Amino acid sequence: MATLACVGYFFVPADTWAQTGLAVAIGYLGAAGAVAGVRRWRPACSAAWYWFAAGVFLNSTGQLVEVWIERVLHAYPFPSPANYVYYALYPCLITGMTLLGWSRTGVRNWASMVDATTIATGFGLLAWVFVIHPAVGRPDVGVGAEIWAMLYPCGDLLMIAMVVRLMIGGGARGASFRLLTAALLTILAGDIGWAVIDRLALDPGPLGNQVMSTVFFAAYLLFGLSALHPSVREVGQRAVRAQPRLNLPLLVALTAASLIAPGLLALQVVQGKVTDGFAIALGSVALFLLVVTRMSQLLREVEAQARQLRQLARVDELTGLPNRRAWSQELPHALERATRDGALIAVAMIDLDYFKRFNDEYGHQAGDRLLKSAAAAWTGQLRAVDQLARYGGEEFIALLPTSGAAEACQILDRLRAATPAGQSFSAGVAVWDGTETSDELIGRADEALYAAKNAGRRRTEVAAETATSARA
Repeated sequence: MATLACVGYFFVPADTWAQTGLAVAIGYLGAAGAVAGVRRWRPACSAAWYWFAAGVFLNSTGQLVEVWIERVLHAYPFPSPANYVYYALYPCLITGMTLLGWSRTGVRNWASMVDATTIATGFGLLAWVFVIHPAVGRPDVGVGAEIWAMLYPCGDLLMIAMVVRLMIGGGARGASFRLLTAALLTILAGDIGWAVIDRLALDPGPLGNQVMSTVFFAAYLLFGLSALHPSVREVGQRAVRAQPRLNLPLLVALTAASLIAPGLLALQVVQGKVTDGFAIALGSVALFLLVVTRMSQLLREVEAQARQLRQLARVDELTGLPNRRAWSQELPHALERATRDGALIAVAMIDLDYFKRFNDEYGHQAGDRLLKSAAAAWTGQLRAVDQLARYGGEEFIALLPTSGAAEACQILDRLRAATPAGQSFSAGVAVWDGTETSDELIGRADEALYAAKNAGRRRTEVAAETATSARA
């Protein structure tokens, strides 16, 4: 139906009610398709699609209003009431894209906002030099015409910013999203086409007018098709990664936008007259500040990722406890503090009993759940000063400051009682003698652990005192 209507538009006599009726009907068809798609598929952020449908409906109605005023009332006011109805397309589309962007990536998606503003600023400078400035201040142009000469480019610039934000942000990119993007870009292409025709004072003729009208018809219908596609349900869903990645196409676009200001200045210097020096300078400052802002965002993102990597390197992924690497870095510091404070400190090696048998009987996933739940249960029984880490496999290690052998055994008895799934563990305890290295202390605790396992498991063994501790 859409294709036949667009093709048939070329065969209907120009400047007739039949042509106007067909043009309005095509727009209403696109709006109806958008509403029908929302009601059928119930997508996330349905309000955005209703705003799109409203914009298409009003823009199409503008043709009917314009023709009624001219053919029935025989009036040619400017600005005409039809201008306001036409222009309603822009706030409706911008509102819909804003809601959709918030739904997909959140309100505070600063990175995509900066990128979109950078690209829109570059286009804004082009619009000022080639479209707005030539129409402002002319003696043969009234104030109303000047205002409307600025309103349409400003609407397009806001649309460009929102389209860029949608395209570079996260979220699903199925057929519906691609059709929606095509509809928005088609609107912009039609506006650029009319701007070029107006700037060059061209007469498109009846055929040219029909072609340009068909561009907007295609945009109307693309809105309807995007809402009717089943993938519309995914378009408004929250993205897993909201912040845009600075990939090569985006970097090229940002670079091109940043070079627009110096490029325009160079062009006007070659032409022998700089007519937009202040605007170019202002645009250069704005683009420079936007680039600096984006660089600071990237630096903060890199620093956050570095902190996350450092944290991941020290944390066991399964249990959330410190891993062996973190433990090996922390133990020497704990021994230094014990030396400075003259306090006791003990280390306990813990090994879940018959863990391989448990894995074989219940499966590795059950074994992982046991490790995770045991770590959580034991952590709840430790004191605030104690530290538990996963040493490897089913082995854990605990740092017990201000504890001698007896207190360490009491703490381990609490842990054994809290072990989930009816399981138990064997443990070996070593109390630091004040001189031995970290590896020697862990080695003694490990020997005590094997002594506990050899003695029948489900028990705690204390490592024998060293010669240094015996003399003390």
